Amino acid sequence: MRKLAACILLGLTAFAAQANTGVAFVHGTGKQTNALSDYWTSENVNSIRQGLPNTANYTVINCDFTQYMWNSAAAGCLAGQLNTFISSKGITDLVVITHSNGGNVMRWIMSNPTYDSRYPNIISKIRWVNALAPSSAGTPLADAVMNGNVFESALGWLLGYKNDAVRMQQTSWMATYNANNLYGTSGRPALPKGFWSVVGTDVDSSPFDGDSYCGGYTENLGLETTQNWLNSCSDGFLNCSSQSAAGRVWFYDTSRMAGSEPLSHNQSRRKCFGLDVILRNDI
Repeated sequence: MRKLAACILLGLTAFAAQANTGVAFVHGTGKQTNALSDYWTSENVNSIRQGLPNTANYTVINCDFTQYMWNSAAAGCLAGQLNTFISSKGITDLVVITHSNGGNVMRWIMSNPTYDSRYPNIISKIRWVNALAPSSAGTPLADAVMNGNVFESALGWLLGYKNDAVRMQQTSWMATYNANNLYGTSGRPALPKGFWSVVGTDVDSSPFDGDSYCGGYTENLGLETTQNWLNSCSDGFLNCSSQSAAGRVWFYDTSRMAGSEPLSHNQSRRKCFGLDVILRNDI
C-alpha cells in the first residue's frame, strides 16, 4: 500500500506524458570504478532492469564516496553522471536505487537544490528513491573506526577505514547534518521526492545455513561480528533506527523476503531472497 496512491497518480501522469523511464544504481561508501561488477553484481542489476520498458535505460554510478557527501567527487560526480544519463537517454521518469551512504549523497542533492545548477533538473526527473539500508542517522561503527578500533579485514570494503565518508557517518555528525543540512528526518522539511527505505534487521552466518552464503559468507560472518557494536535490530553495519530515520519505511526485510529471511548489509545490495524481483516490479 505504501506506493499505491503514488503509483496510480504516476501511472496516469506517465501515460499522458509518455514517460521515458530509467533506473540509476547509486553505490555506498567507497571509491568505485566498476560498481556494476564490484558492488552490485551484473546478475543483480540485469535482473532489476528487466522491469524497464526499455532495458537499456539504466546507469550504474561510479564515484568517490570516500568523500563528504557534498564534495565534488561525491555529489558533484553523482550529479554529473545522472545529468548525462538523463540527457543522453531522454529520461523523464527516474527511479534511483541507492545503498547505504549512497542515500545520504542523494539526500544532499534533493535537500540543496540551489547548491549546484544541475540539481534541479535531476530532482525534477526523479520519481522516487528506493534506499536499501540507508545510513541516514549514521552508525556506531563509524565512531568506533574513528576512535581507532580495528575491525576484521573482511570489512575493509564496507567501512573504508578512516576516510571522510566514514567520519561523516559518525552518529553525532549525522545528527548535525540532519538537523541543519538535510531534509527528510523527524522535525525537518520533507524531501521533494519520495525516499523509501528497505530496512535490514539481522545477519545470518551459520555455515550450515545455505542462506548465509548469499552475498558472500565471509562478509556475512564479519557483519555478525560487528553486531556487537550495534542494537539487536541491525544489519551488521547499521541499526534499524538509522535505516528508517529519513523518508518513509517501505518494508522491513523479513516481511517481504523469501522464507522471511533477514538482509545483512551486504545482502541488500545483491540478488538475495527475491529483493531483485521486488525492485524490478517496483520500476
